[in-house]
Amino acid sequence: MDESGKPQDPQESVQSQPPEPPKDTDKPEPPAPKKGPRTPAPGRRKGPGGGILMGRPFGVPVYVAPSWFLVAALITWVFGGQLERVLPELGGARYLVSLFFAVAFYASVLVHELAHTVAALRFKLPVRRIQLQFFGGVSEIEKETETPGREFVLAFVGPLLSLVLAGVFYGGMQLVEPGTVPGVLLAGLMISNLIVAIFNLLPGLPLDGGRMLRAVVWKLSGKPMTGTVAAAWVGRALAVAVLIGLPLLTHTGALGNARPEIGGADSLTDALLAAILAAIIWTGAGNSLRMARLRERLPDLQARVLTRRAVPVEADTPLSEALRRANSAGARALVVVDREGEPTALVREAAIVAVPEHRRPWVPVGTLAQDLKDGMRVSAELAGEGLLEFLRATPATEYLVVEETGEIYGVLSSVDVERAFVSAMSRHS
Repeated sequence: MDESGKPQDPQESVQSQPPEPPKDTDKPEPPAPKKGPRTPAPGRRKGPGGGILMGRPFGVPVYVAPSWFLVAALITWVFGGQLERVLPELGGARYLVSLFFAVAFYASVLVHELAHTVAALRFKLPVRRIQLQFFGGVSEIEKETETPGREFVLAFVGPLLSLVLAGVFYGGMQLVEPGTVPGVLLAGLMISNLIVAIFNLLPGLPLDGGRMLRAVVWKLSGKPMTGTVAAAWVGRALAVAVLIGLPLLTHTGALGNARPEIGGADSLTDALLAAILAAIIWTGAGNSLRMARLRERLPDLQARVLTRRAVPVEADTPLSEALRRANSAGARALVVVDREGEPTALVREAAIVAVPEHRRPWVPVGTLAQDLKDGMRVSAELAGEGLLEFLRATPATEYLVVEETGEIYGVLSSVDVERAFVSAMSRHS
């Protein structure tokens, strides 16, 4: 509230949160590789972010983004074209085989992400979800690791599992006849997982290799931010290298199936694939750097600093009288208390604004208050990510801030937290 007794920032606000191929004429072309991690009952229901909930392995929800179906269709079409040359006798059934390959490949991607998830859970790091999307998958791990050694392990287990899967599929190839449907499928899955592993080991954020590089620089320098900066800029350099180098490697024959001249649909496809991969790497590197810089500022988000001073009033107090008391005390919030002085509710700022000034003497504050619920009492000592996580667990427009002794300190508005968060982000964008 300002000195005239009128609340500021009348609108309610949503709580902010702070804080992832070579071509061969003899073998099917594997799909593009994935990027590494960033941290309801099973069924085909839409989840947060538009994904479809597929299950909860290890208690972590797995979602499939709508873009996955586009990629699955693309893989089915491309792989089907390759099968027509390798196994022409399949006819139209080749597309069923191709669809099976697309699903099996993304099952491999899921295993890769589950490796990150299991490691994160082992290190007591919460995992919000796993999402399979356009170019692979992302494990949304909510906290940073505490040591560079754990960071290295957390990043390395994904590519390691992809290498293990490639070895398993290679072993399976030795047990079947080459040139058959099982042989071609196993060869395609072996190559795909090998590409996923190698691509993710490239030393630049947001790839797993970038997180490994970050861990190494962190260990050598003693500063996690130094590791993030180094890995992010290597990631940006890697994005430029992919944009320029991938089409050139294809045409020089370094990846097989060289073309004598640049041009045509194949060249356009190579350039488009390189551009998409480069954009993903560049954007991911920038996001990693921005979030790391933001985390350096999160300790400035302190409940004690952001809290508005409040005055206690009983539920039957007229709004005009409550605002007069607040102005006299230099306070900007109202807390409803019972006869014993115990807080029971918070007067909502948006509700005050909605009451015309001429009606305020006749409106008791209790009719404008929201009852205090579990999770709406915030310790004045909370700050940084701890504060944001606490508020995210119980979304509300206002929170009661209390001292360790239980004494009322004031009211914390989600508007003020959001403003401070956006300000910190803008200073480090």
